[in-house]
Amino acid sequence: MRVVFMGTPDFAVPSLMQVHRRGHDIALVVTQPDRPAGRGLRICCPPVKDAAAALGLPVAQHETVNCDEFTATLETVAPDVVVVVAFGQILCERVLAAPSKGAVNVHGSLLPRYRGVAPINWAIINGEKETGVTTMFMARKVDAGEIILARRTPIGPTETAGELYARLALIGGELLVETLDLIAAGKAPRVPQDSSLATYAPRLTRGDGAIVWGEPAARVFDRVRGVTPWPGAHTVFRGKTLQVLRSEPGDAGGRPGEPGAIVAIDRRGLEVATGDGTVRLLEVRPEGKGVMEAAAFARGYRPEVGDRLGASAPAEA
Repeated sequence: MRVVFMGTPDFAVPSLMQVHRRGHDIALVVTQPDRPAGRGLRICCPPVKDAAAALGLPVAQHETVNCDEFTATLETVAPDVVVVVAFGQILCERVLAAPSKGAVNVHGSLLPRYRGVAPINWAIINGEKETGVTTMFMARKVDAGEIILARRTPIGPTETAGELYARLALIGGELLVETLDLIAAGKAPRVPQDSSLATYAPRLTRGDGAIVWGEPAARVFDRVRGVTPWPGAHTVFRGKTLQVLRSEPGDAGGRPGEPGAIVAIDRRGLEVATGDGTVRLLEVRPEGKGVMEAAAFARGYRPEVGDRLGASAPAEA
C-alpha cells in the first residue's frame, strides 16, 4: 500500500523500519521540526528523521500538519493509509479523512486503558503487571478510535519505563505490519472501545518524579521505575536534590520508622522507611555529581541511621 508515515521519537523507528521492510510504498515521512535539546541546547533531528534519511525516504517537517499546505500535500500524495506512531500532534478531520483506507495509530497500552501521551510510564507507576500495544483506526477524539489489533506483554518486576518503552516499540512495529496486511486484504477488525473503562495517562512533569515517602513501599518502588529515565525519581538529602535511579523493596515490614527516615545502611545501599515498610536505594545521583552506587554514596556522604529524606528543595533541572 501507499503509506504516509508520521512519527517523531525513537519509539516510532521500529514501526517505520518494519513498514519499509514489508515493502510498502512509503511516499512521505512526516515528523516534528528539529529542536534544541540537552544542556547545550544543540539543535537535534528527531530520530524518525534520521531513520528516514538512512532509508532514502522523503521527509517533511511541520510545526503543525493541520494547515492548508500539508493537506494539499496529502491530496497530491494520495496515500492509502496514514500511519501515526508517537507523532506528537493532534490531527484535524481533513488529515484523518485524506487516506482512502484510513488513518492508523500505534499506541503503547491496552486501550481503552491509559489513553494519553505517557501510557508506558503510568502503567508502571500504577503497579500494573501487564500492558501491551494497540493499533486502531484514528478518530476525532484522541485514542478513542476502533481497535484493530492488540498484543499483551507482562511488565517485568524490576522493569523501568525506559526498558519497557524499548520493548513496546519493537512489539508495535510487528503489530503494525500485521495491521497493514489486514487493511490491505479488507479484513481489519473494527472493535469499538468501551469508554467506561478508559483511564488517562497525562504528560509527565518533573514534579511526577518526587518521591512521597509516606506512600506504601510498593508504590514508591513503582514510581522510581515508572519515571526512569525521565523525569527521574528524586528526593532531598540535607537540603539538596538526590536522584534515585534504582531501588528495590526493602526487608523491613510494618512501620520501621517515620516515612523518609534511613533505617539501615549496608553494602547494598540505604534502606528508607515508607508508609508501610522500606525501600532500598541501590543507585543514586547527588546534586551536581555523577551516578553512583548507593553504597558508595553512603561512604562519601556519610548519612546516618535516622537521617530523613524528603525535605523541600527544588528539583534539579
